[in-house]
Amino acid sequence: MKVCGVDLKGNEAIVSLVSLADGLFHLPDCRTRRLTLADTSAKGLKSFQNTFAKLVEDYKIDAVIIRQRQSKGKFAGSAIGFKLEAAIELIDGLEVVVFSPTDIKESLRRNPLAVPFSDTGLKQFQETAFTTAYAWLMKNEYGSQESGEK
Repeated sequence: MKVCGVDLKGNEAIVSLVSLADGLFHLPDCRTRRLTLADTSAKGLKSFQNTFAKLVEDYKIDAVIIRQRQSKGKFAGSAIGFKLEAAIELIDGLEVVVFSPTDIKESLRRNPLAVPFSDTGLKQFQETAFTTAYAWLMKNEYGSQESGEK
């Protein structure tokens, strides 16, 4: 299964592609590391949405995993970030999961990363997007086995 981890920061969607097969993860090459919303108008959002949809289509991504942001408080996500999230969620035929930081931490605790992040070859700013995708894949791969499902 190939997924795209997304970390929304300001007017950017930072992405990291991760696939998992036979318990091993792979980081496919990707033409972009981040998608930026230059214009917050409806036209700009549609352009962002089309660009993201094209990325999903070109790389045959099965699901998009977005790191959930707080809706209020000191570390609340911005209004633009929520617009980006909505634009991604409304792409036809795309499975989108909003994965909470608590669930990410729990999954990483149960299935720690086997190598240091610095050895993945990704840029430092992609770490949150990568760990979001990795944690979700590991939760789905091994979490369902623990509960007797699969």
